[in-house]
Amino acid sequence: MRTELISIPTPTHPLEGVYYTPDVPSEGAAMYCHGNQMNFYVCAARFLAPRITALGYDFMPFNRRGHDSVSTYDSREAVGGAYQTVAEGIEDNELAARYLTAKGYQNPIVIGHSNGGVLASEHVAHHPETRALILLSAHAGGNRLTNPRSARNFSLAGNTDALSKEAEALIAAGKPRQLMLIPAWWWVISARTYLDRLTHAPDLVENAKRIQCPVLFIRGDQEPKENYPAERFKDNCAGPCEVAIISNCDHFYVGAEEKVSRTITEWLKQTLG
Repeated sequence: MRTELISIPTPTHPLEGVYYTPDVPSEGAAMYCHGNQMNFYVCAARFLAPRITALGYDFMPFNRRGHDSVSTYDSREAVGGAYQTVAEGIEDNELAARYLTAKGYQNPIVIGHSNGGVLASEHVAHHPETRALILLSAHAGGNRLTNPRSARNFSLAGNTDALSKEAEALIAAGKPRQLMLIPAWWWVISARTYLDRLTHAPDLVENAKRIQCPVLFIRGDQEPKENYPAERFKDNCAGPCEVAIISNCDHFYVGAEEKVSRTITEWLKQTLG
């Protein structure tokens, strides 16, 4: 495969990514949406590249503006996952899809890991032309204050009431970008983003009702199904959906990369030819 660094413009900071192309004529393209606090060169974004291109597809993992935790781009202004809103994440996927459209791929395969999977479901729910959707340990999403099955304890831990009051006070004081410490994952987050993540995440299972393209939903056997609801998604899905539970597998697929890769490639060959 061939590798090219790319940059996709946005209204603020560009989306940096990598574009892999196969050594044979391309059969299509796949875009990869990374999970929270991750980026285009870790987890499945990395180990899937040779597998997807070997099937004859271009493969494009890209950074959302919410990549990593706190970073910088072209100044000392802080950027990254601690600052991005849900709306920006949705817009980033739209801009990435347009980038592929400009290359001649109007119905790419969409792959999303964790919260990237939730955002991928939102994108595909609004794009019925999508060729296929692959969800890698996508969490339930939705309003985390009212949805007990959300992945809230895995993404915004701690005393929600106390942290919400702290965030509200910071915003009222004109400090929406002030960072707050959380005792576990995410560890650090801005006041505005904290409140946004609590209430504005897309609802994965509700989105299933609008998704008609073929779907593969992968979950590790070490992940609780109430938080990563592959079965409920399948029950709600408007189109065909296959669920694969990977043995001896955690949320980040450590040591299970080969199993996950094989499951994805075999499904793509059977589903798309």
